[in-house]
Amino acid sequence: MMHVQKNGIRSMSIRKFLYILPFMALLAIFAYYPLYGWVYAFFDYSPPIPLSKSPFVGFQWFHSLVENQVKVDQLLQIIKNTFGLSGLNLLFSWLPMVFAIFLTEIKAVRFRKFIQTVTTLPNFISWVLVYSLAFTMFSSDGIVNGLLRQLGIDSPILPLQSSHHVWLMMWLWTTWKVLGWSAILYIAAIMGIDDSLYEAAHVDGATRMQVIRYVVLPSMLPTYFVLLMLQIASFLNNGLEQYFVFQNAFNKDSIQALDLYVYNLAMGGGSYSVSVAISMLKSLISVVLLFSVNGLSKLLRGEGIV
Repeated sequence: MMHVQKNGIRSMSIRKFLYILPFMALLAIFAYYPLYGWVYAFFDYSPPIPLSKSPFVGFQWFHSLVENQVKVDQLLQIIKNTFGLSGLNLLFSWLPMVFAIFLTEIKAVRFRKFIQTVTTLPNFISWVLVYSLAFTMFSSDGIVNGLLRQLGIDSPILPLQSSHHVWLMMWLWTTWKVLGWSAILYIAAIMGIDDSLYEAAHVDGATRMQVIRYVVLPSMLPTYFVLLMLQIASFLNNGLEQYFVFQNAFNKDSIQALDLYVYNLAMGGGSYSVSVAISMLKSLISVVLLFSVNGLSKLLRGEGIV
């Protein structure tokens, strides 16, 4: 009997492993295999010359990042932009949670589904189309400036051709695009709250806001903290596509975050080895951030994600 039970447990374990095997393979191919490319940071690589024929230079490209004051100032500006753009997203990371709470409080089912659909759809629109929409609205001949001219206002509003408030504009576009999608996890967390908690709150005479404060919010905080930790761990990975399509000669100094800077170095300047060196440092710092936040979470909350 014991032997049959052990065989059953072993068979179940093998079956579960086979379920996750395809995802492990995809992770190995797309996440770990590309790490081989880090070797380019230690060679003087210039395509189409093969890496095997490129001279080995050691840590030369890492030293070149801070070899003179001009490069140091440029790198500091890139880091400042990265911290500013990622910091705004981190500062308002609670917004999808609040949006999910008030969305579930809408009693009209059709209206709630309409709002959820309208706010989720922008997530599936590419950043190229988002920029096209922004250009249609805010270019010199766009919809907004056309309306202003009809109202007798001749001074055009050109936020896409300005270096002022670039971080805020990028955060607004990001929020518009991902707010509904980011709220899905929180809506799922709300749906998983035990009905007995609501019943007990109603028996005690709690109002709707008190139910949100004492029942809904505490139940959602674990989900929020896990997502917050992941967001902090990827603090330096604030994306490329959005800033790439919105960058121009007017806002380049303010919008060029670390990922965009690496892309411009490789594709625009041909400095492939330098861009790999920066990406390598960024990845290592992200790993340090992940374990630091995880350790802090274990210290304060008694649990982490690693």
